[in-house]
Amino acid sequence: MSEQAEAEIALEVELDATPDKVWRAIALPAFRERWLPEADLAETEPIASVPGVEVRYRMREDGAPFKDSIVTFRVEPRRDGGTLFRVIHRIEGARGTSANDNLRPLSLAA
Repeated sequence: MSEQAEAEIALEVELDATPDKVWRAIALPAFRERWLPEADLAETEPIASVPGVEVRYRMREDGAPFKDSIVTFRVEPRRDGGTLFRVIHRIEGARGTSANDNLRPLSLAA
């Protein structure tokens, strides 16, 4: 029996660009379209947003084993004027099993 769980992939990058510039790139559709096309989004509008800080999009991939996922982008200013940029991709409906769980269960006779 498998349980449905959530898997999460997180990435953190330090960028030389200012937080305002990074925010525009992830939150304004005209700029976002250059690197995250509307066709990759399940909904064109963010599902949640804290202006200048965080934005979340629901993504859907046709044919992928995990069709629904949520990507969160976080922007945090660095002391040197750059940006700490975090991307958290949460995959909904991932199986909660181990990587080597490919064996059939055995039944023992009493």
